[in-house]
Amino acid sequence: MSSMLAFQPLLAIVSHIFFIGVAFYALQAIMPEKIIKKNRVIQAQILFILLSIAIGWAVSNFFLEISYWSGRLPFMFN
Repeated sequence: MSSMLAFQPLLAIVSHIFFIGVAFYALQAIMPEKIIKKNRVIQAQILFILLSIAIGWAVSNFFLEISYWSGRLPFMFN
């Protein structure tokens, strides 16, 4: 049982990093030239990084919680 508890933080870290990467990749489809002011390249890059972290973290938490709660369903019927 303790090996399972040690595995969960590793799974959460990998999941967060994976979904942050996916969010960053997906945000590349947006054309920031039409939204961001001129000569604000650094600020636009920081915005994209922060948006990637926020979206990736939220999606990762969603999947981790679905996984956790679906694992708890059998205990409901005992």
